Amino acid sequence: MRRPPGILGRFQHPAQVIVTGFAAVALIGSALLALPIATESGESAGWLTALFTATSAVCVTGLVVVDTATHWSMFGEWVVAGLVQVGGIGIMTLATLFTVLVAGRLGLRARIFAQAETKTLNMTDVRRVVRKVVVFSLACEAVTALVLTGRFLLGYGEPFGRALYQGVFHAISAFNNAGFALWPDSLTRYVTDPWICLTIAIAVIVGGLGFPVMFELSRGWRRPSRWSVLTRITVGVTAVLLVGGTLVFLATEWRNPKTLGALDGSGKLLAAFFTAVMPRSGGFNSLDLSGMYPTSWLATDLLMFIGGGSAGTAGGIKVTTFGLLAFVIWAELRGEREVNIGHRRLTDAAQRQAVSIGLISVALVAVSTYLLLALTSHGLDHVLFEVVSAFATVGLSTGITADTTPAGQVLLTLLMFIGRTGPLTLGSALALKDRIRRYQLPEENVIVG
Repeated sequence: MRRPPGILGRFQHPAQVIVTGFAAVALIGSALLALPIATESGESAGWLTALFTATSAVCVTGLVVVDTATHWSMFGEWVVAGLVQVGGIGIMTLATLFTVLVAGRLGLRARIFAQAETKTLNMTDVRRVVRKVVVFSLACEAVTALVLTGRFLLGYGEPFGRALYQGVFHAISAFNNAGFALWPDSLTRYVTDPWICLTIAIAVIVGGLGFPVMFELSRGWRRPSRWSVLTRITVGVTAVLLVGGTLVFLATEWRNPKTLGALDGSGKLLAAFFTAVMPRSGGFNSLDLSGMYPTSWLATDLLMFIGGGSAGTAGGIKVTTFGLLAFVIWAELRGEREVNIGHRRLTDAAQRQAVSIGLISVALVAVSTYLLLALTSHGLDHVLFEVVSAFATVGLSTGITADTTPAGQVLLTLLMFIGRTGPLTLGSALALKDRIRRYQLPEENVIVG
């Protein structure tokens, strides 16, 4: 007779370990933030506030129900930064690194878990990739922190200790696409400062492109013809969205006195570009989002829903999914049986995965918007913006997060968790094993449309 599986034996699928790991870290973070030492007032923040903030941090979202700078103590802020760092690099990536350092080698199961988290295609390269991920992440954060610290120190006369603290905190938050800021108005006070806005924007873009794409670009950025399909789609769609988003915000908000209207030409261009970058999952804002026109909210909703690159710190359905769906539609319009991208043919599995992620995400956003409308008194524009921001782990808000009912905050917490772990990852974690059909049924054509 087979021995009943123990606790570890119940988690056979890598996705189960990833989801469980994120949940465990969120709960540990909630317990730390619920301590009286974590708040400025010395009183416990309450379980819901702690849970919401911890989930937002580990899921690198940035939505908050209390002001980060004034509500949390320095201990609480460092807990938030630590959760952002763990969530950004990936729990399994950190676990694999610790295994390498302690044991000096990786077992088969550890390699599989790390492969699922880092999205590497060759399982034998997991240990090397994990090391590169950690070193690359820390290096990017260090460079970002250096620039920001120098700007706060020399440009705004901040004491060295305060400038360093602000630089490190926002470097972690920016590279990991978290969006937590140490000012109640995010970065609106620096709307025309290119040193701060461009530094944070570049960190968000680099972190959001995804580790596989960045590694490939570092090796062969001069030879685009040799790029993989993943890199071509990610870089191409990202460039289109950044340029298109900038032009949309310039055209829409140019004369709006609450946003771009009060700035000069160069300030408008900088603010519009920064606003186009942040929906990738960055979460910072240099303009008052509540003062934007509804057309800009809708454009932001679309950019947030698409998100950034795969295997990076960005959220959304990912630009890869969006790009694959676009090629599938193009092939169907042309009447082609195969979907070709460059000199490569897209597999049926990739097509099904892209369609599944897109439809599941649309369904989750639609149902969640309906529920939050029923739970709050806010209008559709505000609620849809909040739901997409939570699901895409962006962190932008029109200012209604703190006013949402406790039930609504629980809903947003679940959305952030699902958005970070991924609809398909969460679904596969609930299923203990893949089901293989050992027979095929007769085909039948169905009228579509």
